Amino acid sequence: MTQTAHPPRRAEPRGLAARVSLGKLFAPPSTEYILIASTAVLLTIFGVVMVLSATSAHPTAPFDTALRQGAFAVIGIPLMFVVSRLPVGFFAKLAWPVLILAVLFQLLVFVPGLGITSYGNTNWIKVGGMQLQPSEFLKLALALWIALVLARKHARLGTWHQVFIPVVPVAILAIGTVIAGNDLGTVMVLVLVVLGCLFFSGAKLRLFILPLLGGLAAILGYALTSENRMTRILAAFDPDACDPTNECYQAVHGMWGMATGGFFGVGLGNSQEKYWLPAAANDYIFAIVGEELGLLGCLLVLVLFGCFAVGAFHIIRKTSDPFVRIAAGGIVVWILGQALFNIGVVLRIFPVMGVPLPFMSQGGTSLLSVMLACGVLLAFARTIPAAAKDRVAQGEVRSERSKSK
Repeated sequence: MTQTAHPPRRAEPRGLAARVSLGKLFAPPSTEYILIASTAVLLTIFGVVMVLSATSAHPTAPFDTALRQGAFAVIGIPLMFVVSRLPVGFFAKLAWPVLILAVLFQLLVFVPGLGITSYGNTNWIKVGGMQLQPSEFLKLALALWIALVLARKHARLGTWHQVFIPVVPVAILAIGTVIAGNDLGTVMVLVLVVLGCLFFSGAKLRLFILPLLGGLAAILGYALTSENRMTRILAAFDPDACDPTNECYQAVHGMWGMATGGFFGVGLGNSQEKYWLPAAANDYIFAIVGEELGLLGCLLVLVLFGCFAVGAFHIIRKTSDPFVRIAAGGIVVWILGQALFNIGVVLRIFPVMGVPLPFMSQGGTSLLSVMLACGVLLAFARTIPAAAKDRVAQGEVRSERSKSK
């Protein structure tokens, strides 16, 4: 019996296969990558300049604060690009250990001799002459951990227990370590991180509403338990009844600074309110921007945050990886929500809550945590062009195979 000879199988075009692999290695930066990286760097440099201007009124060491902020910027910017080169799977593997370490780090604020209380909040530790705020790193850790848990349950998020367990109990435990330190502003940002992750996980809206209402009720109950917090909240709704020499001192001087700036401002370094505002370089840095650079300076800050938002939301829209979408959603809600809180406080839309302006406010821990988060977003952005090029190249390979048959 004779055997039928089969024609030799044609080899896959090597040029196209090489193009697929090389495309991952040498893919040019995407629009999302450029938007996030450029705005992060520009806002950070802008922030160092404004911190220098806001603290130049210090009678003995006018440059110390700006030099420390500049040192953290010099560390944070390269760190952001180093983190951006890490694979997405690396962040997923680190989600559990990072969350545990972040919670343990936060608990150090309650250790006698380490924890520092300021303005009624116990949310800092002092190490080697520097003050660190551990809760800043808890924001990123919580976003990555929730993204990992919800991504693994992606196909089962139609029922409430799959959405809530273990996300809500663990989040309450982590946020509870900050509540114990009486830092309402950071608690609100952490709640935003949780809600942002739940929203972008694709959970049904009716399931998302329950934790939203629960978060609002918890924040309201937390505020009602403190006379100081209630005074600040009521002052935002009735500014005329607020004492400008006491609980509304910073709010009044912040508005005076914004009003003095006008359209073009009084000039960089010429602020008068920096001599009166206790938190001119951190919580009220936007008021100094408005006074010295006017409406144009404020619009520049808003435009830069807007460009950052466009880049981040493009990642969420284009990615097919649920872990990337959920983590990016939590990070962008954190950074943009915190920026809106800070600017709203300066404009007296919200009560004073001690939330720094991301990238710009004085605070090395805050700056490093935001730069790390931007590095994670840039790592996510690197997967967008690579995935698109792979799809195109794979399509060309399939087309070439069909022609060769």
